[in-house]
Amino acid sequence: MEDMLVAILSMLLFLAIVPLYLWKRHQNSESSREHEDETQVEQTETVVRATGTRRMRRRPASSAASTSSAAGTIDELDDGSDDEEPGDGDYTAKASKKKEKKRQEREAQRQAEEAVRESKQTKQSHYDETRRRKEEEREAKERALEEEAKARQAKEEEAAALEFEKWKGEISVDAEGTTENEVQDGSQGLLFDFVEYIKKHKCVPLEDLAAEFKLRTQECINRINSLEEMGRLSGVMDDRGKYIYISLEEMRAVADYIRREGLFELKSWKVHVGFQHNELLVSTDGAVAVEGDGFPIKVGKNGTVLAGFPQSDLKTAIDTAGDFTQMAAQVKIKGTQFGVSPKATPMPKTIKLLNDGYKCPAPKRYKTYMQMCCKRDPKFKPKNTTIKFMPRQFGDLSFTYDVLSAFENKYQAQVTIDNLSPLGRLDHWNLTWEWMRNEFIYSMKGAYTHKKDPSECIYGAQGQYYKDFDFTNVLNCQNKPLISDLPPEMENDDKLGKLPYCCRNGSLLPFTMNETKARSIFQMEVFKLPPDLNRTALYPPQNWKIEGAINPDYKCGPPIRVDPSGFPDPSGTGMTSTAVASWQIICNITRPKPKQNKCCVSFSAFYADSVIPCNTCACGCEKTSKCDANIKPMLLPSQALLVPFEDREKMAKEWNKLKHLGAMPKKPPCPDNCGVSVNWHLDSNYKTGWTARVTLFNWGDDNIEDWFTAVQMKKNIVDGYENVYSFNGTKLPQRNNTIFMQGLKGLNYLVGEVNGTNPDKDPRVPGKQQSVISFLKKNIPNINIESGDGFPSKLIFNGEECALPTDFPEKNAAFKGQVGLLPAVLLALLTFFLLTDQLH
Repeated sequence: MEDMLVAILSMLLFLAIVPLYLWKRHQNSESSREHEDETQVEQTETVVRATGTRRMRRRPASSAASTSSAAGTIDELDDGSDDEEPGDGDYTAKASKKKEKKRQEREAQRQAEEAVRESKQTKQSHYDETRRRKEEEREAKERALEEEAKARQAKEEEAAALEFEKWKGEISVDAEGTTENEVQDGSQGLLFDFVEYIKKHKCVPLEDLAAEFKLRTQECINRINSLEEMGRLSGVMDDRGKYIYISLEEMRAVADYIRREGLFELKSWKVHVGFQHNELLVSTDGAVAVEGDGFPIKVGKNGTVLAGFPQSDLKTAIDTAGDFTQMAAQVKIKGTQFGVSPKATPMPKTIKLLNDGYKCPAPKRYKTYMQMCCKRDPKFKPKNTTIKFMPRQFGDLSFTYDVLSAFENKYQAQVTIDNLSPLGRLDHWNLTWEWMRNEFIYSMKGAYTHKKDPSECIYGAQGQYYKDFDFTNVLNCQNKPLISDLPPEMENDDKLGKLPYCCRNGSLLPFTMNETKARSIFQMEVFKLPPDLNRTALYPPQNWKIEGAINPDYKCGPPIRVDPSGFPDPSGTGMTSTAVASWQIICNITRPKPKQNKCCVSFSAFYADSVIPCNTCACGCEKTSKCDANIKPMLLPSQALLVPFEDREKMAKEWNKLKHLGAMPKKPPCPDNCGVSVNWHLDSNYKTGWTARVTLFNWGDDNIEDWFTAVQMKKNIVDGYENVYSFNGTKLPQRNNTIFMQGLKGLNYLVGEVNGTNPDKDPRVPGKQQSVISFLKKNIPNINIESGDGFPSKLIFNGEECALPTDFPEKNAAFKGQVGLLPAVLLALLTFFLLTDQLH
């Protein structure tokens, strides 16, 4: 009712102002016209003409560039006007001075015109001289080209004559009446046609060439060899029965390119293949799929990235003396395609080299193949050109695979895991990779494999080679072993422990919390099989993948050969020992897809009765027969956040009925299914600042040790960050607008869910911790806390990005009523001032 009254009052005031505004404009226009009329009358009265004397008007000179005829006309007019003047003595003297002055002006004008003409003549002469020189240079070039063409023609005629002399004995006369000159001309014409045919087609099958000139294939080969010796042809004859013609100019261009670009080795090559027919890759020979977890791999319509293995580096022609086995790599791909007719040729959408420092144009498409030529970017400058292998890279997570010692049939390796992200984390990590050459793990320190089954080695390729080997002591024979960290109790174990950075129970904290707990190390002894039975045949495993509990998902690249790692010598002398070989694997955090998060956020505010809960199926839904996974969650009272989801449905229905929130859905929304949830409550908003309360809920059974959360705000609100009262909080310099919070010493455990006071009646109670955050508004203009600026744009818990609600809390009717009359009051004041101005 109150909103309707305000609307009616605003409309009446608006209708009263409009006529007044129109009348005011009419009055202003009338007064403006009267003022203009008065001004015109005054200007008319001030005009006075002298009628008693003759006025003299002189035509002004146009410019220094005027023609002489125009100047002469002006002189005549001036002279005529002077003769008409009545004269006495004084006036005659003045007229003489004027004529002298005019004469001087005409002389100055004439000199200026002559200077302009001389300048134009000088420029024209210079232009004619330049043009003459260019004509002479062009004629000289044409004469040189003509002489070169004549010399080349003479050389060809001489070569043809020599060829004819060489083949003259093979020419037989089948009929009378043919002269020797006619035979010579016919042979030379046939030879010329033979050469031109090859040059025209560039790539000629020898069988087609023999059929064209009615020769045997061997005769074509002999003739081509003879022409190459004479210099008439140059090219390559491949093993497929084709001759490829390469001109001398093309050979020079190739040589120049090799001298210019052939000094760079292509290290750790990677190629993107844009599959587009929902292919399912079954195997690859000569490369590995970077983004796959092992075959078969569903590449869909976005393609995949292939990395070289076992030949990951392509050497130059200079280093290998043109050995294509070291310069080139061939990848054979086998897979299944969908949606392509049997007669069609499935081609990818595109191919592209992904290595830094190369520019790749769009590939050229043909019927059954496509090709692309990538060139080095001249503007690319490598960061470090002194290292032998690829430079070390940076990412969210880094693996280093170091071979510490190598023997003929085995080697000792160390795996180092470094957490390089300020907000990345792993808890209870599980690591897996894929052996590509039938290797197996004999022993391990600092970690363990989940399965120990020697039968896989006994009945596999390992048992066929190592026939007298005792496999009962072998730790793992799986092609894809699953490896985990040891608990802290095993840190000082003589057989499994006693390694730095080991035995952390799979916890990798960000370096912003603890640098010593941001690294993990384990070692293992690996046995090899033929044909790799020498100490230099070392190949790291492929397809690395690591997972944690409530942690982000990591996407790992292929192993890249880097310079050997250095380690301090255990003797304590300050000497540094290096590894035999080292590889680096970089992994980066991927943003979770919708309904695949591991934590979620709910919003609430002091001005709203209802809480906006976590999104429906925020962390996935398995059973949706009794709930709807595609509708928004129902609004809840604040106390509902403290009970499990199965106990919220009744509270949500009663709240909906009490607050008249609308019709209930036929099927209730599904739960969020998250193990951790965070509530962000806007606690207060005043003139100089505002506060929020953060509450963490652990709905799982396990305690979370050394937890942390990071809040990223909109705009520059973090500049007004003041304090976090129950947590240890700070602004992150590595991330803009981000506040990092962790538990205080002794309060760094977020306990799991426990039973209520009365387990038979009371619901289970989650583990909970909360704190208030305060902000100042100083030096942060144009922010609206209640419209969304006071809520986070991203919230991270233990490295995992949590799902945020899509809506913000709405104000209650009581808060709306406090500001509902404000627009009406302002409008009334504005009307009052306008009316006062018109009355005066």
